[in-house]
Amino acid sequence: MSNTKPNLYATANDETYGRQIAFTAAFILPAAKLLEAPSILAKYAAGDLLVPALLHFLLQGGLLLALLFAATGSDKTLFERLESMLGKGARVVYFFLTSYFVFSALLPLLDLEKYVYAAFFDTAPTSFSFAMFFLLSAFICMKGLKTVGRSADICLFLFLLPFLALLGMSVFETDFTHLLPLFGTKFGDSMYAFTKTTPHFNDALFLLPLIGNYRHKKGDIPKIMAGYSVGSFLTLFFLAVFFGLFSSIAAREHYAFSKIAQYFPALKITGRIDLVFIYALTVVLLFYTCFLLQYATSFFCRGIGTQKKLIPSAVLNFGLFLFVLFFNRRYNALYALISGKLFWIFWLVAAMLPLFFLLPKNQKEDNRA
Repeated sequence: MSNTKPNLYATANDETYGRQIAFTAAFILPAAKLLEAPSILAKYAAGDLLVPALLHFLLQGGLLLALLFAATGSDKTLFERLESMLGKGARVVYFFLTSYFVFSALLPLLDLEKYVYAAFFDTAPTSFSFAMFFLLSAFICMKGLKTVGRSADICLFLFLLPFLALLGMSVFETDFTHLLPLFGTKFGDSMYAFTKTTPHFNDALFLLPLIGNYRHKKGDIPKIMAGYSVGSFLTLFFLAVFFGLFSSIAAREHYAFSKIAQYFPALKITGRIDLVFIYALTVVLLFYTCFLLQYATSFFCRGIGTQKKLIPSAVLNFGLFLFVLFFNRRYNALYALISGKLFWIFWLVAAMLPLFFLLPKNQKEDNRA
């Protein structure tokens, strides 16, 4: 029997399964792309907004496949093999991942705050109204990564049914000819849209903590890639409906999934029944944002070799609460900085980490009982 005990801290509460990773790819990842990304894509790529989105999915799909390949060929998890290869040097990787996930959470946090204030408050909210999110996040950050997988199981219904309901309300009001002519936008503009939306498409790295803590089984790779393909297709179809509805004003339609069903004729009789589905998708979006912070907490605790997450979770969430409180009025400047000047961080990390995790793939197994 192989000795699967890792060198650093990890618990059974971090172990995940192929089905859960597939569901995360299919039903949690798309939620992060239904808020601000559609209007940004429409702003720079117009009717060709599907082109940069498709390029993102092809790139991220290739990176995801590399990570899944790295996780094969052993009864140890990817992180266990990494720790066997580097020993305590794996701490450097974990601290690096901690920094990356905190950085990658900055814009989603501000996006979520802006959306919540616009969608759920009839009057101007107080500066501390969003603080409840960080209480929820601090609680989630103290849990193992199994909670991500279990949430993905729930999101099979929590995301899919509301998403399909909103599209069903919208599709018959959509004029898909607004997407024509195909490739009518300059290629340079499409690539600029690709660059500006890079922070919204870090799919492979979002799945890395789950892939690093699961033990590969036969058939998992097709299952997970199928899940990612489903999530990609749903997002692309949403983008097509979004632009088909709003056309030339799509760039001004922020918080896309909360507005896509507004032309449904029955709403004049029944009232805003679409809000039920919007609330459900908002819960999925909350999961996504909390999980970025949970990943950061998990990697930090793994790096310092502790199971006690209370203090790291409290410090992280309080610090990010202060960040949101200070930068909520400076969103445009921060977005311009991250997507315009620091976008290469997402590309560099996304490209290098899958290659790095391929290194321990052929590491010899410890066959001691």
